[in-house]
Amino acid sequence: MTFGSRGNWAFVLPFRGNKLTALLLVAVAISSATLLFQTISQNRILTPSIMGFDTLYILILTVLIFTFGGLNNGQIAPIWQFALNTVLMMFAALLLFGTLLSRARSDLPRMILTGIVFAVLFRALTEVLQRMIDPNEYSVVQANSFAKFSRINVELLTIAAAITGAALLAAWRMRHRLDVLALGHDAAINLGESSRRCMFEALIIIAVLVSVSTALVGPMAFLGLIVVSLAYLVTPTGSHAVLLISGALISCITLVGGQFVLERLFGLSTPLAVIIDGLGGVLFLILLLRGWHK
Repeated sequence: MTFGSRGNWAFVLPFRGNKLTALLLVAVAISSATLLFQTISQNRILTPSIMGFDTLYILILTVLIFTFGGLNNGQIAPIWQFALNTVLMMFAALLLFGTLLSRARSDLPRMILTGIVFAVLFRALTEVLQRMIDPNEYSVVQANSFAKFSRINVELLTIAAAITGAALLAAWRMRHRLDVLALGHDAAINLGESSRRCMFEALIIIAVLVSVSTALVGPMAFLGLIVVSLAYLVTPTGSHAVLLISGALISCITLVGGQFVLERLFGLSTPLAVIIDGLGGVLFLILLLRGWHK
């Protein structure tokens, strides 16, 4: 907030404060959504992004630009763009993740393969549409295909914070039920917990958290995998009360610290999302080869 600031504090504090709030909001939302997704999928290498959510976001963005045009899309009020993106992604996420978890939950290779197939399908459809649109409109799609924190709409940030706060509160109230669900389907039933109902409620929370954060700043593919894996290492416990907090703190340190280093030391020469995706991809391969999915 104060490092290297020499200008007018009335400008510096709101500008940096909005950016910091967005970073913290996205960090907590993604870490919590990833932890819940790994709990209901019963493995530690899957995240909503790996299962095709990011490619789904870019497909929806491309369809909107293709339908309304880049100029007309820019004339739509930001709040309506945010609402439309959030609703479409929530509906698509519930449909996609609900289908994957219900049909291939016990078969990890099948679930990963199905997610990859969906991701390839979404990417292929996106490329077809991108070849058909105007080059200027294509530049609009490219500009919004990566997470960005430089321009944050205060009105959207307030709405996103309210929605995310409600979803995080719901996730916190479910923490003990999630502990039971993590023991497995049979164990949860024996302990009196309806695993299907708990999974459906968690899936709604995941869809809200991921959709709002992605609609606000853009996709962050591997952030959740990195921070939740670190949370399990730092706090090796099955308690979601501990994991939700440790994952959120590690995610905040990673995102805010990474953005600070890139801005102040490297002059934003490389987007933070690119570095996180590169490290996350390597971590995903390591976890997959080591068989760390239980």
